Amino acid sequence: MIPSKIVLASNNAGKLKEFSAIFSTIGIAIVPQGELGVSEADEPFATFVENALAKARHASLHTGLPALADDSGLCVNSLHGAPGVFSARYASLNGGEKSDQANNAHLIKTLGPYADRSACYVALLVYVSSADDPRPIIAEGVWNGEIIDTPRGTNGFGYDPYFYLPDLGKTAAQLDPAEKNRQSHRGMALHKLVQALKERDSI
Repeated sequence: MIPSKIVLASNNAGKLKEFSAIFSTIGIAIVPQGELGVSEADEPFATFVENALAKARHASLHTGLPALADDSGLCVNSLHGAPGVFSARYASLNGGEKSDQANNAHLIKTLGPYADRSACYVALLVYVSSADDPRPIIAEGVWNGEIIDTPRGTNGFGYDPYFYLPDLGKTAAQLDPAEKNRQSHRGMALHKLVQALKERDSI
């Protein structure tokens, strides 16, 4: 049975907006864990899927609700997949502050010597019906692009102003929210997850 409410294992306003827009189409309300008094889970793992699963189980354990977690980030080929799971803390792990601006500045500086700017955004979503769900639903979305040195656009968040999409001739930050939901790594993963929820509900 598809639940009417899911706790989101995040307090990120941008993610909440994107998730809510899609899940509202099938009658599911998304509630950020902070509104329910849930602390952030540890993310000690080296892979997106392990971190997402840990966050989903943590949120479900402390609320008794089905939970949805996302671990996502930017993987740059010249940097051997970095910043990867450390995308949100990229600058702070290297002596800077924890902010989108600092992360982007550190990325552009690090990429300075490299000609290959190809990269991809990865979103790994995990849904659990309970904290000990033995069959979590896992959905991955990958969005290919390249990194540019000068930001463009004011929509989105994170690395979006520097993530250029050659096929569209725009950065992720130049897309309107509806178009981004259709195109993005998170949009791809969300649609896969929603479809999997519907299929499981019909069994």
